[in-house]
Amino acid sequence: MKAVVQRRYGSAVFGELAVPVPREGEVLLEVRAAGVDMGVWHLLEGKPYVVRILGFGFRGPKSPVPGRDVSGVVKEVGPGVTAFAVGDEVFGTCEGSFAEYAVAPVSRLARKPEGISFTEAAAVPISGGTALEGLRGVRPGQRVLVLGAGGGVGSYGVQIAKALGAHVTGVCSTTKVELVRSLGADEVFDHTVADFTGTYDLILSCGGARPLSRLRRATVAGGRIVLVGSEDGGAVTGGFEKSLASVLQNPFIKQKFVPLVARERAEIFDELRVLVEAGRVKPAVGKVFPLSEALDAIDHVYSRRSAGKTVVAI
Repeated sequence: MKAVVQRRYGSAVFGELAVPVPREGEVLLEVRAAGVDMGVWHLLEGKPYVVRILGFGFRGPKSPVPGRDVSGVVKEVGPGVTAFAVGDEVFGTCEGSFAEYAVAPVSRLARKPEGISFTEAAAVPISGGTALEGLRGVRPGQRVLVLGAGGGVGSYGVQIAKALGAHVTGVCSTTKVELVRSLGADEVFDHTVADFTGTYDLILSCGGARPLSRLRRATVAGGRIVLVGSEDGGAVTGGFEKSLASVLQNPFIKQKFVPLVARERAEIFDELRVLVEAGRVKPAVGKVFPLSEALDAIDHVYSRRSAGKTVVAI
């Protein structure tokens, strides 16, 4: 099969590998599309170095193929699998989705939402699931601020917050303002012109570099500040110390910092399927690359040129 092949951190090529074989609890997918986010870049480069001790491989990547978001068709089921059958269309996450075939555990798959393409489905799992988890507990009428509203997680954050009945303010760069408006944001701030104003019940901060003190001042007493990733740290911790510092503040402040580690679970993806099929959430697909240009897709995301979710189509 054709695949992006990674034998060591910091290097990958477009080549060929043997088709993997599903084990117990897994299915073999004919991959139709794979989502791209900053997590793919981190695992490709092995940076920050803390990712190497979190189970992804210390000296080199455990998976020879990068990519996690996936949509495709079940081609073979492993022992003990009853949830899916050959021919089922699914989406979710796996290890090694930048390939023509990949194996995925059924615990991380759900049926593909009806009415959308495989390309759109591949844009949903990680980014959509992260936003959904970060917005748990939002009530109608509350004010939600989404920082990085034009990116993968942020684009879902705007839509899910609106679906929950919140008043939503999005912050993004100039080229993404119209996208964020089209997703349903009540207000949009172009951060290159002027920073956001006001106070909020919840702030969903997606990879932002704003000081914790600035986020705290913009949050009402009893409100939450959900931190999704950080791209302003060094090569060793990658901003992990910011999350730690935020948690240490919680006992002494009136707001609550919540560093978010998204869970990749079938139940969460099934929730997203329901939202998509109901028309309450629409995958915001940005640029689409062919598999042979998957490394360019990763660079596109890393350079922060992507609006919405970047996808590799197979």
